[in-house]
Amino acid sequence: MTPDDLKYSSDHEWVRVDGDTATIGITDYAQGELGDIVYVSLPATGEQVEPGSVIGELESTKSVSDLFAPVAGEVVTRNEALESSPELVNSDAYGEGWLFKVRLAEGAELDGLMDAQAYEAQLGE
Repeated sequence: MTPDDLKYSSDHEWVRVDGDTATIGITDYAQGELGDIVYVSLPATGEQVEPGSVIGELESTKSVSDLFAPVAGEVVTRNEALESSPELVNSDAYGEGWLFKVRLAEGAELDGLMDAQAYEAQLGE
């Protein structure tokens, strides 16, 4: 199930915008493909991120995958619970398994992101 209230990147990140802040995580599809996540490396608070830039890693029992920034801005919060419980990404990808929050850069473009229907269409290709 792909929530309709989120935006999605082609790299399988989701974005929930609330005012000038975006909460970012990986999609349920992505966590399923990765398998059991055992370690999460997130960007530092205060770090400036640009769309498409590598900003962290997700390590699973199968592989290590880069984490990409879907939007431009400054990292304001990290999900510190993932340090001791990285499996939250697997069990609740759209809730407790969120990764970090970004204060969106002025004029940050969300146009490059997909709605749920477009993301599901990409998965079906």
